[in-house]
Amino acid sequence: MNTYDILEERNKRALKGGGEKAVAKQKVAGKHTARERIDILLDDNTFVETDRFVLHDCHSYGMENKRYDGDGVVTGYGKIDGRLVYVYAYDFTVNGGSLGKANASKIVKLQKMALKTGAPIIALNDSGGARIQEGVNALSGYSEIFYQNVKASGVIPQISAIMGPCAGGACYSPALTDFILMVNETSYMFVTGPDVVKTVTHEELTKAELGGANTHSARSGVAHLVGRDEEETLMMIRELLSFIPSNNMEDGVITSSYDSGPRECPKLMSLIPENPNIPYDMKELIEEVVDEHYFFEIMGNFAQNILIGFARIGGRPVGIVANQPQYLAGVLDIDASDKAARFIRFCDCFDIPIVTFEDVPGFLPGQQQEHGGIIRHGAKIMYAYAEATVPKITLITRKAYGGAYIVMSSKETGCDVNLAYPNAEIAVMGADGAVNILYRKAAETDRAEAKKEYESLFSNPYRAAEKGYIDGIILPKDTRTAIMQALDMTQNKAETNPPKKHGNMPL
Repeated sequence: MNTYDILEERNKRALKGGGEKAVAKQKVAGKHTARERIDILLDDNTFVETDRFVLHDCHSYGMENKRYDGDGVVTGYGKIDGRLVYVYAYDFTVNGGSLGKANASKIVKLQKMALKTGAPIIALNDSGGARIQEGVNALSGYSEIFYQNVKASGVIPQISAIMGPCAGGACYSPALTDFILMVNETSYMFVTGPDVVKTVTHEELTKAELGGANTHSARSGVAHLVGRDEEETLMMIRELLSFIPSNNMEDGVITSSYDSGPRECPKLMSLIPENPNIPYDMKELIEEVVDEHYFFEIMGNFAQNILIGFARIGGRPVGIVANQPQYLAGVLDIDASDKAARFIRFCDCFDIPIVTFEDVPGFLPGQQQEHGGIIRHGAKIMYAYAEATVPKITLITRKAYGGAYIVMSSKETGCDVNLAYPNAEIAVMGADGAVNILYRKAAETDRAEAKKEYESLFSNPYRAAEKGYIDGIILPKDTRTAIMQALDMTQNKAETNPPKKHGNMPL
């Protein structure tokens, strides 16, 4: 056999992964192979594989008889919408996709190259975790991956898709990346699996209950997006990347479409009820304002009292943060603060303008919130907004009360353009609450009169506008035009924070 034939044979062997039986088992579980996932994710015929012939050198517990080309991780680079990306996919058909020193080195090499060339890196996780047979060598491999995750944070986008099990140390690399996607019913994440939990705490839980896609998207907040199947999940990655620059030194991709110019939004003139206690759907307002009425929501099932996601306004990608009056009246609580703060910081990392739609009655009161650290968690959103140097536009659509008004990108905390609707209420608190404090011992008629006086003085945007805290009061139908004008004006904004190693964000 000549050298060319040897190469062809090795290539064929590598492409088989763990063999026909292992691949068949993967298919029965409703999952694609590592290479199939990469082919679905990337533009056609753009994937270039690296380190295809890497082998482990472990000889413990019979591992010398389980050596496969590539060692259970497929690594390489390709393109998404013509843009360079790096990708690595754990191959569950090879030793359960377990991580050892050799395949960890493949991943680390790819991470370093992504950082050098300024391109996003995508991890497709389907792994049983650290390779037990390698002991501390496997742990060393994970440590190197985590270290590179941290080095790349804020420099290049890092995206993790959980395509199967993700247990133990395998969870922490995804947790260090910018976005985590999961597949409904076939992907799981947990530091300790159901068997260990049962032994230690005597709780009996299924994999789905402990760490399934629904659990992490709705309860823990670990997962940002969930796909119905693997194809949809991989398409979500492509769409997500369309809003994000390739690195922190590049500008976002500006696109033009039939709906990238100014237009009125007459529907908004009647969207917000006259009664301030009646909810409305903030998503309708956002979708009316953004290009093609399309809002790519992130973490839609978690902390639903606040909305985050990407959209385009005038062809320019923007990050959207908005209170949702339809859920808990749009109050800020522990989970909402964490959700918004991390998204704000991501947008700031990659120079994506932040547009805030504000309708917030305050922070959620109660023992559970106070004992859970709402002071500390609420400070995160304040810190994130104040730290951000990207263009920041805020529109107050209705309520803006107290400390919640301050933290939701107010003028005094560094917002560039602050707008309000004529019905906006900017005050320390609502009229009922204020009167209950100021006139708690007064007669009912006097309290009613005091309420009217308070509403006249404070339950409007004009006092704030007179002091310069609000730059403009606009009609709802002019919302899109006003925000586009603000984005155009601030597109060359240059601001830096004082020189320092890094701030000490409340965590």
